[in-house]
Amino acid sequence: MRRFTKDHEWIEVSGEEATVGITGYAQGQLGDVVFVELPEPGRTVEKGKEAAVVESVKAASEVYAPVSGTVIEVNAALAEDPSLVNSAAEGAGWFFRLRLADPAELEGLMDEAAYRAFVATL
Repeated sequence: MRRFTKDHEWIEVSGEEATVGITGYAQGQLGDVVFVELPEPGRTVEKGKEAAVVESVKAASEVYAPVSGTVIEVNAALAEDPSLVNSAAEGAGWFFRLRLADPAELEGLMDEAAYRAFVATL
């Protein structure tokens, strides 16, 4: 199950764990990503709070946690090649994985159709 935030993060849930990244729309707005600062594994993140930072040739931007949880893994490949976000924002360019603290927090997030409709209004 994949869900989206109004801040252009995506989260894909499998059981009690989830993978988080930024959407293709967000990447397009940022331009070429040149650096990514990822959270440390073991860190607790809160829904709506900063979890990571992405820097592009245009700007730096926070990546917010779509839900609360504990970071269990980061995408080490981004440290070596942040451009993965440019080529595969919603795939190999994922940022981190977390263990969900409260699965009910997923309820307020958009499905893909709702997210596409939201982006069309921007």
